[in-house]
Amino acid sequence: MESRAAASTRASVGQAAEQRSNRAIRSLASNSKHSGKVFQSRPSRRAQHAATVDVKAAAAQTGVQPAAPVPGLPQAVKKAPLYTEVADAEQLLEEIDACGVGLIASLRNEHQHKIVEQALTALGCMEHRGACSADDISGDGAGIMTKVPWGLFKAEMPQLNEATTGVGMLFIPNDDALEAKCKEIFEAVAKAENFKVVAWRDVPVDVSVVGPIALKTMPRIRQVFIESNSGLTGDELERELFIVRKLMEKEKAATLGEDHWDFYACTLSNRTIVYKGMLNSSAVGPFFKDLKDERYETPFAIYHRRFSTNTVPKWPLAQPMRFLGHNGEINTLQGNLNWVASRQAGLRNDIWNGREHDFLPLCSARESDSANLDHVAELMVHSGSDPQEALMALVPEAYRNHPDLMKHYPEVVDFYEYYEGLQEGWDGPALLVFSDGQKVGCRLDRNGLRPARFWKTSDDMVYVASEVGVLGDVLTNAENIVAKGRLGPGQMVCADLVEGWFRTNTEIAKDVATRAPYGEWVKSCARKMSEMNASKVLGECQMDAADALRLQAAVGYGLEDTQMIIESMAQTGAEPTYCMGDDVPLPVLASTPHMLYDYFKQRFAQVTNPPIDPLREGLVMSLEMRLGGRGNLLQPGAGSYNQIMLKSPVLLESELDAVRSDSALQAQTFSLHYTAGSPSALQEALAQLCTQVEAAVRAGCQCVVLSDKGAMDEQQPPIPPLLATGAVHHHLIRAGLRTETSIAVETAQCFSTHHVAMLVGYGAHAVCPYLAFESCRQWRASPRTEALVKAGKVPDVSAETATLNYKKALEKGILKILSKMGISLLSCYHGAQIFEVYGLGKEVIDTAFTGTVSRIGGMSLADIQRETEAFWAKGFPSKAMTKLDDYGFIQSRPKGEYHANNQAMSKLLHKAIGLGGNGAAGQAAYDAYTQHFKDAPVHVLRDMLELKSDRQPIAIEEVEPAADIMARFCTGGMSLGAISRETHETIAIAVNRIGGKSNSGEGGEDPVRWERLSDVDENGKSATLPHLRGLKNGDIATSRIKQVASGRFGVTPEFLVNAEQLEIKIAQGAKPGEGGQLPGKKVSPYIAGMRRSKPGVPLISPPPHHDIYSIEDLAQLIYDLHQVNQQAKVSVKLVAQAGIGTVASGVAKANADIIQISGHDGGTGASPISSIKHCGGPIEMGLAEVHQTLTTNGLRERVALRCDGGMRNGRDVLVTAALGADEYGFGTVAMIATGCIMARVCHTNNCPVGVASQREELRARFPGAPEDLVNYFHFVAEEVRAGLAQLGFRSLDELIGRADVLKQREHSLAKTSGLDLSFLTTFAGETGVSTERLGQEVHDNGPQLDDRILADADVQACIANGTTVSKEFEIVNVDRSALGRVGGAVARKYGDSGFTGRLQLLLRGSAGQSFACFVVGGMDVKLVGEANDYVGKGMAGGDVTIVPPPGTKFAMEDASIVGNTCLYGATGGRLFVGGRAGERFAVRNSRAEAVVEGTGDHCCEYMTGGTVVALGPVGRNVAAGMTGGLGYFFDEEGDFPDRVNGEIVAIQRVQTAAGEAHLRGLIEAHVERTGSAKGKAILADWSNSLQKFWQLVPPSESNTPQASKAAEDAAGSGVVGGVAVAATA
Repeated sequence: MESRAAASTRASVGQAAEQRSNRAIRSLASNSKHSGKVFQSRPSRRAQHAATVDVKAAAAQTGVQPAAPVPGLPQAVKKAPLYTEVADAEQLLEEIDACGVGLIASLRNEHQHKIVEQALTALGCMEHRGACSADDISGDGAGIMTKVPWGLFKAEMPQLNEATTGVGMLFIPNDDALEAKCKEIFEAVAKAENFKVVAWRDVPVDVSVVGPIALKTMPRIRQVFIESNSGLTGDELERELFIVRKLMEKEKAATLGEDHWDFYACTLSNRTIVYKGMLNSSAVGPFFKDLKDERYETPFAIYHRRFSTNTVPKWPLAQPMRFLGHNGEINTLQGNLNWVASRQAGLRNDIWNGREHDFLPLCSARESDSANLDHVAELMVHSGSDPQEALMALVPEAYRNHPDLMKHYPEVVDFYEYYEGLQEGWDGPALLVFSDGQKVGCRLDRNGLRPARFWKTSDDMVYVASEVGVLGDVLTNAENIVAKGRLGPGQMVCADLVEGWFRTNTEIAKDVATRAPYGEWVKSCARKMSEMNASKVLGECQMDAADALRLQAAVGYGLEDTQMIIESMAQTGAEPTYCMGDDVPLPVLASTPHMLYDYFKQRFAQVTNPPIDPLREGLVMSLEMRLGGRGNLLQPGAGSYNQIMLKSPVLLESELDAVRSDSALQAQTFSLHYTAGSPSALQEALAQLCTQVEAAVRAGCQCVVLSDKGAMDEQQPPIPPLLATGAVHHHLIRAGLRTETSIAVETAQCFSTHHVAMLVGYGAHAVCPYLAFESCRQWRASPRTEALVKAGKVPDVSAETATLNYKKALEKGILKILSKMGISLLSCYHGAQIFEVYGLGKEVIDTAFTGTVSRIGGMSLADIQRETEAFWAKGFPSKAMTKLDDYGFIQSRPKGEYHANNQAMSKLLHKAIGLGGNGAAGQAAYDAYTQHFKDAPVHVLRDMLELKSDRQPIAIEEVEPAADIMARFCTGGMSLGAISRETHETIAIAVNRIGGKSNSGEGGEDPVRWERLSDVDENGKSATLPHLRGLKNGDIATSRIKQVASGRFGVTPEFLVNAEQLEIKIAQGAKPGEGGQLPGKKVSPYIAGMRRSKPGVPLISPPPHHDIYSIEDLAQLIYDLHQVNQQAKVSVKLVAQAGIGTVASGVAKANADIIQISGHDGGTGASPISSIKHCGGPIEMGLAEVHQTLTTNGLRERVALRCDGGMRNGRDVLVTAALGADEYGFGTVAMIATGCIMARVCHTNNCPVGVASQREELRARFPGAPEDLVNYFHFVAEEVRAGLAQLGFRSLDELIGRADVLKQREHSLAKTSGLDLSFLTTFAGETGVSTERLGQEVHDNGPQLDDRILADADVQACIANGTTVSKEFEIVNVDRSALGRVGGAVARKYGDSGFTGRLQLLLRGSAGQSFACFVVGGMDVKLVGEANDYVGKGMAGGDVTIVPPPGTKFAMEDASIVGNTCLYGATGGRLFVGGRAGERFAVRNSRAEAVVEGTGDHCCEYMTGGTVVALGPVGRNVAAGMTGGLGYFFDEEGDFPDRVNGEIVAIQRVQTAAGEAHLRGLIEAHVERTGSAKGKAILADWSNSLQKFWQLVPPSESNTPQASKAAEDAAGSGVVGGVAVAATA
C-alpha cells in the first residue's frame, strides 16, 4: 500500500508537518498559475528573490534598546471635536476578503510550544484557502494570535514585570526618520497615560520568504514594552492599554496623516499578541523567528490565512485582528459603519470614567469589514461584556422559527429581542474566532455559510478549524479524539482557559441569557404594533377617482405602473414577472422624466458572499423594524429605550396614525411640499427641512414623519421622498443625533418594492405608501374591474384583500431585494445604502446619499427640481384626465420610450440576413440595420462615446480577416428549456461554423450533439437532427462552452469532459443575485431527461451556488472543474456593478482562465420586473473597471475578458474592445437573427415563432437556419474591419484596452450637462497581446493524488479493459477534488454509466474539499478517516463509503465526519456516511441514494430525485424546494415534523411494502459498508423502528409504489405507477 508505512510512523506533529508541507506546496502551486505554466514550488521562487532584498531596510536583528527620552506630548491627544464620518462605498469596495481560520486551546491552561507548532502546521495546510498577489509569492495575509510569551521575552529582559506590563506589536514605516517619529509619538502618548517605556525590541524576521510585492510595502516590525507606573493589572490594565493604542492612532493621524497605514499596532496588550503579515501561510513560521523558538509557549493559538480579492497589499489587514479572526464577509458593512458613526457620540459606561471621547472615532471605511467588527467587539469586551455576549449581540442567530432553540434555550429570545433595540446585526457569511486572552471561542453566522469543525482530545485540547485534517493526525491520533462536531448556523463554542471549561452553544446561550432579566427589560423598553389594535385595513376609497388619477400623474405614475405592477400585486399577492431585458435608455440619457429611484441600481452578492433564497430559506430572514430612539450599547438595562416593534416596514394608514398619536415617541410630521419658482427652491427647502428636523429631535422627537400628503397645489410640488429621507438621515448622522430618533415616510411617490427598499436603505424605518394603497381601492371600485370580475378574468377580491395582497407582495419583494445581497435582516439593510448611482452629480450625492458610488456624474439638484416639477405639472391638465400616460418603460409602445430591441430593428435584421436560409440580402440591407441605431436616441453609455484615433486610416485589405474576428464571437448562456431545441441547436451550429463559441446555458446537453453530422441530404435535412433545416455535412451542434449554474442540472462527468470551456455562471445580467425557475409546462420529457428530473415538475435553480459562499469557495469549484477536465478552460460569469474589479482580481487569483462581464440589460426568459429594471450596472462600467483593476494589480495577462450585454453591431464590438474585452458575446440579437420577433412572451411558453417555447405546435413554426446567424456575424465582422481601418488599426489586438481612443461625444442631453464619462476613457496602461491571452494553455491544478492513481499500471488496465482492481492510497486535506480526475478519465471513455469494470479504491486519512466529486459508475470508494465539504459533488454513479478510523472513541452517530453541501448536483451513485453531515446534505440531488447518521439544516433542499435516509437527528428546514425523490427520517424524539418545510412535500409514515423494502435495503447496505451501530440497532428491532420513520413525498413521487398503496397495488397488477424518465436524453 502506498505511503502506509510512512503514515503509521508519523508519531510527532513535527514529522507530520514536514511530510505535509510538501503536499501543501504541491497544492499551493495550483493557485499560482498563469500563461498555462505550472510554476515551481514557492521555496525555490523565494530563493530567486532573496538576493535582491535590501537588508538594511528590511532585515531585523534581535536586540533590546533602552527607552528613548520622552519629549512633550504632541498636539492631537488634546480633545478635538468628533467629526462623524459617513462610510464611503468606494473605499469599502476596494477590500473584500475571505479566509481559512482555526484555533487550538488547552483547557488545562498549559503553556506549550507544541501549540504554536500545531497552529503553524494547520496554517500551512490551509494555504489553498488563501491567495497570493501577481508574483505568486506575496500572500494576501497570514498570522497567528497567542498569549503573550512572557518566558521568551523575560529570557531577554529579566526586568519585565508581566503583571503590569503591556506588549505592543507594531508596524513602523520603513524609513529611519519616520521610525524615530513614530517611536516619539508612541512614547509621548504612553508617558502622558502614566506608562514607562521599558524597552523596544526588533522582532527577528527572515525577509527571504517574503514575496517581492509584499516586500515593497513591508514595514519594520518592532515590539515595545510599557509598564504601568500606577501598578494597573488585569482588566484595568487592558483598558488603559486600549486607550493608549487609540490615542496613538489619533496622534498618528494628526501628525503623519490618515494614509500612514504602515504605523500600526497589531496588538497592545498584557494578554495577547499577534504575529502577522503579507505572507503565505507556510512562510509565517520561517518569517517570524520567535515562533520557532522553543521558549515561545502559549495555552492557545488562533491562526488565519487570508484570501483578499484586492492585491494592493496592506500589512495591517492581515489577520488575526486584536480580538477576532474572521472568515467571510460582512455585507451590511456600510450601514453598520454609518450606525456606529451616528451612535458613538452617545456611548457611555462608568467603567471609562468619562474618557469615551479618547477612543472615538471607533470605525473607519479605510479598514476592512473584519477590522471594523473587531473594533466594536473589542470595545464591548473592554466595557464589561463577556466575549460570548458581545458576539451574540453583534452576530445574532436566527432565533425565530427555531425548534431546537425553543426546546433547549428559549430564554435567549428575550436577550436577542432586547439587544435588537440597541444594536443592528453585522450580517453576512462569518466564521469568527475570538479571544480576549482568557476565553477563546468561535461564532458562526445565522446562515451557517462558512465551514467550522471542532474536535476535542483526551488530554483536554480543543481544536476548531475551517477544515478537518489540518494536523494530519486523523489516523495516528484516532484513539485520543473523544468528540467531533461542527458549528451549525448561529452557533458558538467557547473555552475558558482560566476556569478550564469548554461549552457548546446551548450552554453558552442559557448562561448569557440568564445573567440579566432580559424579558423584563424588553417589556420596559418596547411595545409591539401588533398588540396596539391599530392595524385597520381601509375598504373605502379615500379620494375621488379623478383626484386620485391627477395625484398619480403628478408624482410620476404611468399606466404600466398601475396596471402591470400595483393592480397585479393587488390581485396575486406577488411581484409581476416579465421577460427579455431592460433595453430602454438609462434614465440620465432619456428625454422622458423618471422618478429619482430609477437612477439607482440595487447591489447584489457576487462571489465574495452568497445571495439567499427568500422563498426556501426565509426562516433566517426578517422584516422586523423598530420606531423610536436607540439605547446606549455600552450600558444595557431596564428602560434604556422606548420603541414600537414592527413586523414590517410597510405601514397601513391606520398604523401610521397610531404612531403619530403615540405620546412616548413624540412623533412630529414635516411636510415635504415646497414653493416652486426659483431655481434653488428645492435646495433651500431641503436645508430648511433638515434644520427643522434637527431642532425637533433635540427637543425629544423620537419619530420624524416625512409626509407629502395634503391638498394639491400647483405651486407646491413635493420634495422627492427619497431625496428628503436621505438628506434628513445624513444630516442627523453628521449632527450625532441619528440614533435619537426614527424616520417614517408617508408618501404618494412609492409603489414598487424597489422604492420601499431604497427608502429603508437610505434611512427610513417605516413607509406608508398611501397613494399605492388608494390605487388598490380605486382599482377594485372601478367599473372596469367589476366587469372583469363578472367575466371571470380577474379574481373577485375585496378592497381590503387587494390592499393586503399588495402589502404582502411588497414585503415579499423587499425580502427578495435583501436576499440578492445576502442580507437576512431588514434591520441590517436599513441605512446600509446598498445601491449605486448612474446619473446623479456630486452635489446630490453629498446632500442626501453620502458615500454612495456615483462615477459618471449627472444631474444636479436644480435638474432634479425641473424633473419633479415637470411631473407635478401633469397633475394640473387643461382638460380632465381619463387615464395615465403610458410611458412604455416596460413594454414597447409606438409612442412610448425607445426600446433598443424593437420590431423595426428585428425586421431590418431579418431582411439583411435573409431569415430562413434565403441568403444574405447584401451590404445595403445591413447598412439600413446599422443606420437604424445611428438614428436612434442615445440609450447606453457607449452611445455617448466616439472612437477617435491619432492614426491615419488604412486600406481595409490591411486589416485582419473576418474569420479571425469571428473567432472572438460567443453567444450567451441561454438554457435549453427557456428556449427551444430548434433555437439552441441552430445557434450552436452557426457559431461553430464561424469558429466562435456557443454556450449550453443551464441544463446539460444531449450527447447526440457532440458528433459531427454526416447524414445531411441535398435539402439540408439530417435524420440525426430532423427538426432543423439548412444543415451541412460536417456541422456539429455541440456548445464549446458548457455552463455550470447553481441548479447543476445536467452537469455530469460526461458533460464536463466533453467541454472545451466550462463556465461558472455566478449571476445573470437581467436578474443578478437571483435564482431561476423553469416552469413545469416547459419541462418536457426531453428536457426532463437532460436535467435528470421529471416531466411537468418545475425546476428550481437556487440563487446561490451552494458551493460558492466566498471567494475561496469559487477557487475550489474552479479547482474541481480543472480536475475533472484538464483540457477545459474555466470561465466565471459576473455581472457589472461597482466593485466588480476587486471581485475580478479575486477570480483571477482563484485560477480562472476567463472572466465574463455581463451588463444589466441582458435578456432573460422570466424575471420580476423590478429585477430587470433596477439591478446590475452598465456593461461599459463593469468592463472598464475590471480591465483597469486587473491591469493595475498585474493580473491582466492571467485571464481573458469576455463581455456581453446588449451587443448588436460592429460598433459595440469596437467600443468594448477599446474598454478591454478580448471576446464578445451576443445574446438577444442571436435569437433575433434566428427568428425572434420580440413578442416578449418568453415567460408564458407561448412564443409565436417557437424560439422560446417547448410547445410542439409552436416549435414547428421556427423559421431560422444556421446560415442566418452566420450571415449576421459576417456582417458584424466586416463592420468591425471597416471600423479598424478607419482608426488605422490592423487588428483587434491593437485596439483592445486602448480606452484613450474613446472620447465623450459633444451631445446635449435633455436632462443634464453634468455627465462625465472620464471613467470610461481612462487608459489603464500597457498590457500584453490579446491573442496571446486567448491562446494561453489551460491553467493547471498542479500535481495531484489522482495523477498518481491514474499512473498506476493496474488502474490503467482496469479503465482500458473494464477489469477489476483494488488499490490503497493515503490522503490528506490538501488533496482536494480527489477522484474527480479519475471519474473524468472513465467518463471520457465510457460516459457516466457505461463502465463495466470495477475500480475499488481504499483511502486513509483526511480528505480535502470535494472528495469523490464526479465519480462514475463502476467506482467503489472507501475513505477511512474523515472528509470536508462537498463530498460526492456531481457524482454520477459508483459507491462512496466514509467511516471513522479504527480505534475511534467517539460514537459514530454523534460525530460530524463529513462537511457541508454533500451530494450537490449528484446524478447517480450511492453514499454511505458513518457519521453525521453538515448543512444542505443532498442539496439539488437528482438521482443519488444516501444513508447518513444525521445532518444539519436544509437537508434534501431542492432535491429532484434520489433517496436520502437519515438515521439520526437533523436540523430545520428539511425538504425546502424538494420537488422529487424520497426522504426517510428516523425520529426518536418525536419532533421531526416541526423541522420540515411543508411547502411542497407531504409527511407520512412508510405505508407500503415497496417503501419498507427500499428503506431496509439501504440501511442494510449502510451497515454492511460502515458497521454502523445505529443501523444495526434499527435493523435488530425493525418492526418498532419502522414506526419511527417518516417518509417525505413530493407530489411527483406520490404515485410511486414506495409512497402510495394504490400505486403499489396497481404495480402489482401490472399497471405501472409514477412517471418513467429516461436515464439519458
